[in-house]
Amino acid sequence: MSESTEMQIQPGTQTDVPASDGIDRRGFLKCMAWAGTGLVWTFAGGVPTSRVFGEPMKPSAQSDFTFVQISDSHIGFNKPANADVTATLQAALSRIDAAPGAPDFLIHTGDLTHSSKPAEFDTLDQILTSHRQVLYVPGEHDTSVDDGKIYLERYGKGTKGSGWYSFDHKGVHFIGLVNVVQLEGMGKLGQAQLAWLKQDLHNVKSSVPIVLFAHIPLWAVYPEWGWGTSDSEQAFAMLKRFGSVTVLNGHIHQVMQKVEGQVVFHTAMSTAFPQPAPGSAPSPGPMKVPADRLQNVLGITNVSFVAQRRELAIVDATLSGTTAEHRETPA
Repeated sequence: MSESTEMQIQPGTQTDVPASDGIDRRGFLKCMAWAGTGLVWTFAGGVPTSRVFGEPMKPSAQSDFTFVQISDSHIGFNKPANADVTATLQAALSRIDAAPGAPDFLIHTGDLTHSSKPAEFDTLDQILTSHRQVLYVPGEHDTSVDDGKIYLERYGKGTKGSGWYSFDHKGVHFIGLVNVVQLEGMGKLGQAQLAWLKQDLHNVKSSVPIVLFAHIPLWAVYPEWGWGTSDSEQAFAMLKRFGSVTVLNGHIHQVMQKVEGQVVFHTAMSTAFPQPAPGSAPSPGPMKVPADRLQNVLGITNVSFVAQRRELAIVDATLSGTTAEHRETPA
């Protein structure tokens, strides 16, 4: 993974503090983006409740650590949907830097670049890793030209196969999956990765919160457009024994949510350009909006781990600070 001057997490490593840290490994994950308005959705036993975003949280619910998800930067894209994707990525990072409390790390859920060119990766590295710890999984735009060779040379240290890996951080088990290399209409994990996942989970206690992140949604958002992963059910069969599973994806450039039992699925906005809502256009692809509205359809996600709780709340907002539109799909 890329190096930075802050905390270094290598794939497959353990970053837990000793058991005396006081962190309840039955804790919860809270996902939100920075905004002054909106609702925080809280799920307790699958039942959603909400509060106004920005409303002070009780002292007992202060987070123990946070991390940030960004996605689909598409460095190198320069068409009318966004002629300066570097600037909008910088805007996203400025919101992260302006938020109270620095996140422990960033997770980028793929399509770092638009064409897998070395210069595009260079630009991304200059922007992202100057003073941040960043963890990656590839998108299809990072692998389609050379099967991910450049991506793996830069970000694949310590990973397995085409770039999958796991690590533990302060009581949470993170798993980065790759579902963009064996594309067959939809995303695909493949048997080698599924076998690795089974082995990876073998010694993880069922009380440990799990965070999976991959580029293409690991749930069937809209299979007609390839927005899903064909063999994801095999992965989730291995996760049934865990009490808290959070799935973070990108690819579709918009916020969608689904809650199914103990699993919460969440897709993130892009920092580059929006895509149409499922089925609302003949096909997916970059969607042009008026220049003064662009930052209303781009965004970031902040995720906090809070000890002594069993809840999960998700809110997203745009780079402009307005509330993002949420679309929920049935279980």
